[in-house]
Amino acid sequence: MDIPGNRKSKVRLIIEDTNGNTIGNEKMHIDLQKHKFLFGCGAFDINRYMNAEDEEQKKFFEDRTNKWLDVFNYATLPFYWGQFEPEEGNPHTEQLMRTAKFLKEKNVTVKGHPLCWHTECAPWLMKYDNQTIMEKQLQRIDREVAGFKGLIDMWDVINEVVIMPVFDKYDNAVTRLCNEYGQVGLVKRVFDEARKNNKDATLLINDFNTSPKYEDLLERILDAGVEVSAIGIQSHQHQGYWGKEKILDVLERFSRFGLPIHFTENTLVSGTAIPEYIVDLNDWQVDEWPSTPELEEVQKNNMKEMYTTLFECPLVEAITTWDFTDGAWLKAPSGFLRTDNSIKPSYVMMKELIHKELSTNEEIVTDSDGAVTVEGFKGEYIITYGEKTAKFTIDDKIDSVKIVF
Repeated sequence: MDIPGNRKSKVRLIIEDTNGNTIGNEKMHIDLQKHKFLFGCGAFDINRYMNAEDEEQKKFFEDRTNKWLDVFNYATLPFYWGQFEPEEGNPHTEQLMRTAKFLKEKNVTVKGHPLCWHTECAPWLMKYDNQTIMEKQLQRIDREVAGFKGLIDMWDVINEVVIMPVFDKYDNAVTRLCNEYGQVGLVKRVFDEARKNNKDATLLINDFNTSPKYEDLLERILDAGVEVSAIGIQSHQHQGYWGKEKILDVLERFSRFGLPIHFTENTLVSGTAIPEYIVDLNDWQVDEWPSTPELEEVQKNNMKEMYTTLFECPLVEAITTWDFTDGAWLKAPSGFLRTDNSIKPSYVMMKELIHKELSTNEEIVTDSDGAVTVEGFKGEYIITYGEKTAKFTIDDKIDSVKIVF
């Protein structure tokens, strides 16, 4: 794999004992604990685990959660307004707060998805006029961004704006706003509101439309002064793997903005693909969608090629596979686990890729002055000396670290 230069860095470690004496000519071991690069997956099953009331169900989702935590360092939690606040004034804040705190304790970076979207919008908004809807949309952003600050400092601020003004499957409050205020006007309002509540947050615009229409939208909102932290690109491939050529094309076209790129919703199935004549994937309704051993191998291979291709692009900072388990959205065999929690080849591959191929775990030896320069993937590390351990970070901003054993 061609590792971009910005994935790794060096740091000089100065090792001393508690009396201030250098520990020279000694062997030690360093292990990357959390990659700076965000290897993510949807955490919907973890939310079910944290909020399960039935003990048998809780045990089932605990198994999924433990397998999730063995691989990933980055989680997406659902904030779909219609589900999060089905009754006005009674949001499910406590449920998601519980899950966010749990993930934070596990040293997992959490993103909320999304703050504004025409689909899964709260139906009770429809009784209000557009001005009131906008007020309530901004109040919702205030509540979530400020309320979860410190636990969730990354948000998909607005979702699927390219199609938003022409979405006609059903009337909804956000499409009304988009048509009244315009795409740029709406995007700027919601981004400004999110930034006001957390000036250091990572704020994304997110879309499945990777055509020039998305590029045009990005140009217009950036010209309008919208502070976009990263470009979110969905890649739901229920109709077949994009292939390396398309991935590289998408990367080239969106890299021209010079912004970080997050592949926010990646899906590769281990079953028969949805036919090409289906325009809206939501129209594909089946009773079951089986996974097969042969296609599980294909899923694994395609997933590895996609992840390595994306990792080789210096601007890509995060990749999220959408479904951790089969049978989620559209009942697709799109997960790393089957419905019974047994692991698929893609799970084994991903764990090997993240924690071995793209990790730094090695023995080091201090010089006579108790110092050693180490190079590795950026992230959080544990250094072990005998039975003692300490933490340090490799990052461009850190030149040297003193460690006391």
